[in-house]
Amino acid sequence: MVPLDGPTGDADPPSTDEASQPPATKPPTAAAGTARDTPDAPDSAGAPGASPSGADGGTTVPERPSPTPTPSRTAPPAPADLSWGDPARKDTDQRWCEKVTVAFHNTGGTAVRSGTVTFGTHIIGALGIDWGTRESAVDLPVPIGPGARTDHTWTVCVDAWRVPLGMHIETRDVSVRWNE
Repeated sequence: MVPLDGPTGDADPPSTDEASQPPATKPPTAAAGTARDTPDAPDSAGAPGASPSGADGGTTVPERPSPTPTPSRTAPPAPADLSWGDPARKDTDQRWCEKVTVAFHNTGGTAVRSGTVTFGTHIIGALGIDWGTRESAVDLPVPIGPGARTDHTWTVCVDAWRVPLGMHIETRDVSVRWNE
């Protein structure tokens, strides 16, 4: 630093070795009370652009803040995609009921959280004639996670009076509605 008003008595007088050296080139200083117009010129201690504690007498370039990381955009998971197999039937001791097992597979990217399974149960006469179909609905066994396979067994019945002696039922049709 160069004193503006002359020696203040605080500084030590220059030694003879320093006096015999040619003067060092220093950046221009501003007049007292004016601001500097070069952002990288040394300034008072701690000012931007000044070297730390003036150790090397030069200036440093202020560090630029690193760019804020942008969040990576990942594709949203694929919606649930539920498939099911044909019903596997097993007789019970009542001709108007049977046990029905259905296998499910979710090939989507999100879980199946609710839904309904609808069975189409055919009433078959003694000679193999299909006399009618009754529908019944049950809740889907949920949740079924992404990539999961599961199966479930229900007892499916129709009204006993619809299946007279010599007739039986066959649950052949299955439809499913589900929600994510």
